[in-house]
Amino acid sequence: MDVSTIGLIVALIMLVLLASGVWVAVTLMSVGLISMLLFSHAPAMTIQSTVIWGQSSSWALTALPLFIWMGEILYRTRLAKDMFEGLSPWLAGFPGRLIHINVVSCGIFAAVSGSSAATTATIGRITIPELVKRGYDEKTTIGSLAGSSTLGFLIPPSIIMIVYGVAADVSITRLFIAGVLPGLMLMVLFMGYLAAWSMLNPSKVPAREAKIPFFQRIRETAKLFPIVLLMIAVIGSIYAGIATATEAAAVGVVGALLIALFTGSLTKKSFIDSVLGATRTSVMVSFILAGAAFLSTAMGFTGIPRELSSWVGTLGLGKFELLLALTVLFIIMGCFLDGISIVVLTAAVIMPIVHQAGIDPIWFGIFMVVVIEMSQITPPVGINLFILQSMTGKNLWYVAKAAFPFFLLLVVATILLILFPEIATWLPDTIRN
Repeated sequence: MDVSTIGLIVALIMLVLLASGVWVAVTLMSVGLISMLLFSHAPAMTIQSTVIWGQSSSWALTALPLFIWMGEILYRTRLAKDMFEGLSPWLAGFPGRLIHINVVSCGIFAAVSGSSAATTATIGRITIPELVKRGYDEKTTIGSLAGSSTLGFLIPPSIIMIVYGVAADVSITRLFIAGVLPGLMLMVLFMGYLAAWSMLNPSKVPAREAKIPFFQRIRETAKLFPIVLLMIAVIGSIYAGIATATEAAAVGVVGALLIALFTGSLTKKSFIDSVLGATRTSVMVSFILAGAAFLSTAMGFTGIPRELSSWVGTLGLGKFELLLALTVLFIIMGCFLDGISIVVLTAAVIMPIVHQAGIDPIWFGIFMVVVIEMSQITPPVGINLFILQSMTGKNLWYVAKAAFPFFLLLVVATILLILFPEIATWLPDTIRN
């Protein structure tokens, strides 16, 4: 049986299992096992147990539960409320005024949470009712939060970057460094759009509130001190080269616990809830990564990645055409799968093609994350859309329509990354050198 037929059978089995509602991790392991049993003579069960154990004991994965736990702790603090009060006096003079607070708050919280969904839930529960109460356009408020909360994927520490780093075998620390400038670029794009929208729709922006005296601004800004200190401790230690991603994650957990303690939100219940929440998420992600590692190994035995890479090579696609095709593929997959699933499902097949095309795997990781960010705000399976739907009581299509301008801005960011790859590569190359 030729490799193309084998690939078609494997893809069909995976599609049937996913469509049947089988867990992604179980699907990956099942497809890998079936592929090896049917299309190779290798000892499938022995290889499966060895690969899963090796993946589960990977040192790189130790950062994952720690960063997830840090986000869970911060989710249960009054951090979002403090950020709103600390940022409001300084953003009131911008075109659009406080509508920018979603972008800035999400950017700050993303730098200590690593999760897009956690960023949406934490920031949204404060900013949506506050902005609507002050007369800001509800649709734009919801849309700006939907788009800005995707920064949780891009601005380090990012859970999905850890997943990509493990799946693609690249440096997680360098990925974190590479995500900074693209994250800032997205914030500028979002704020620029909101400023332009407010100038075109002045009737939808309430009048500026009474100007706050300078010293009162300083007092309000002091509420940002804990989160800024935590950002410096976590991200700064990585960039300064004094801590690995795992060590920085441990520092982040201690810092998050101290913030929760001093803000009065660290109780026995909140502590247990944060541990259980982090455990559930960590186990889910680790289970998926173990399945992906085995599927990747199984695909190697079937020869599918090698043949696919050769086939792509015969097409004579340039880097731009290849990246365009991958962008379309990821956007389509994002309509039905979450970001982590997209990474682990495609890494085994796509990474050999990426290496063959001479694409920097660090840059490709950032490119992939930006494209996958779109999946958070595309129906029918946009996690951020579901969270905002439950928070606002609006229907899914209303929220999706509100988020659509930010989907387009993510497309613009993807194009800029392709045209100017230095946006992602300059900082890690500079720090390394």
